Amino acid sequence: MGRNIRKRRSSMATKAVAASAALALGGGGLIWANFYASAHESNSGRNATKAATAAAQVATISCPDVGQKLTNVPRGAKQGVATELANLDKQITEAYTRLASTRQAQTNDASFVQNAITGPLKEKRAATIDRIRINIQRSGGQFNNALSQLAACTTQAANTNAGQAGNGQQNNGGQQQNDGQNNENGGQQNNGGQQQNGGQNNGNAGQAQNGQGGNGPVAADFVDITKVQANAQLGVGANGLKANGNGGSRGTFTSSCGTNGNDNHNTDNVIVAPGVTNGAHHLHDYVGNQNNDAFASDQELAGAGTSCQNQGDKSSYFWPVLRVQDGSQDFDQNNDGGGKEGNVGKILQPAQAQIKFVGNKRGKVVAMPTALRIITGDAKAFVNGNANANVNWSCTGFENKVQLETQYPICPQGSQVVRTTNFQSCWDGQNIDSANHRTHVAFVQADGTCANGFKAIPQLQVRLVYNVPAPKLQNGTVVQPYAVDSFPENLHKPITDHNDFINFFSTNLMNKMVNCINTGKKCK
Repeated sequence: MGRNIRKRRSSMATKAVAASAALALGGGGLIWANFYASAHESNSGRNATKAATAAAQVATISCPDVGQKLTNVPRGAKQGVATELANLDKQITEAYTRLASTRQAQTNDASFVQNAITGPLKEKRAATIDRIRINIQRSGGQFNNALSQLAACTTQAANTNAGQAGNGQQNNGGQQQNDGQNNENGGQQNNGGQQQNGGQNNGNAGQAQNGQGGNGPVAADFVDITKVQANAQLGVGANGLKANGNGGSRGTFTSSCGTNGNDNHNTDNVIVAPGVTNGAHHLHDYVGNQNNDAFASDQELAGAGTSCQNQGDKSSYFWPVLRVQDGSQDFDQNNDGGGKEGNVGKILQPAQAQIKFVGNKRGKVVAMPTALRIITGDAKAFVNGNANANVNWSCTGFENKVQLETQYPICPQGSQVVRTTNFQSCWDGQNIDSANHRTHVAFVQADGTCANGFKAIPQLQVRLVYNVPAPKLQNGTVVQPYAVDSFPENLHKPITDHNDFINFFSTNLMNKMVNCINTGKKCK
């Protein structure tokens, strides 16, 4: 069996963030750039100010997502392509790190980012995309030459995104996902604002630390849920229409798999980056299957142990961890995917992790195939745009009233933070995965049916509940924020939340699930 990290968290003394982190992105970087310019202007003051303004507008690196554009990868090319896609992610991470550590150089030279960061990044990406082409063509596949045009990256300001204004609540202008899901489209975060370092002043005049790790979140990423206008449909469950209906399959199947109390974590992703260590660049919680890492084969997953009470469910359920940035560090503070990539703070174990499968409101469901993979949401949604976002943030007592997509909720006393994820529930009937890990499954149409000949399968719904110390907003800063782990260049934005599933139910238990759902029973 390949590597599987299961580390106990250890308590660490509170550590001050390195001084260089004070020059990191977003609010802190903005203020520092302008402060530096005003303090050092000379006869060329106008040019310096112009350069500082340009630097201030640069918050992160935004690169086209090559993986999501792939439509057909031959079997013989899959490992090579997966490795090169992981290289693209690594290159972006490295470029982002350089961006965050060179703020002073950026204020002095308006062309620094292009010459020293995005220019060299384009060259690396072009070579990597060409290796993807070679892998595909060597295996007899057809390469879409348009992918070669995706090498160039841009810089992105802290207050822009490819979506639309969300302003603290979900924008429901997109296509409805009606089997108990939120809208895929709509909602863009307002990402301005600043915050302190884990709630502590860093002592530098005119600066506010942008997250304990230097890459978010910021004050504008939070909203007091009691002040958000109701936007969920009352009485129909979290953020969407009922998954089933009078003519459909009304039953449910619940699998109790724990809350990752044994600290089964790693920063791999066997779906999108098989065979690549730290392919996710952030830490995942794993429940269910206990042998999921980058090197796990389907055979190894099928033979693994499970944390689920029903041992017939060896499926893998995994999601990015939630951390509170209270100034402390966790076991991975010096690790790739952890503190080395801006994912810092104390890991919060869910108080509850509810895993439930429901039916289709228009008809019966069919069994999922063994090893079916489903990714829902987009870990890169801040730079990719919201097309694949699938995010639901709320608080206990508010789930039928408010569902947030672009901001984290600040819950009132006695209320807990809730992350709800409702997966795609239509399957193409043939494939357990696809080149971009998305097109073999789909959300239902507005009327609850599956399009394009797809078959309705049980819909997975994951509800995670956390005891989170409520952050406080003070003078444009946020004290003790919390955030999901993310790719570092995505700045811990709430819209990047996502969830993953690999089906390893036994045949007997899957058949039981389908029968329960189709006959209206509630089973475990």
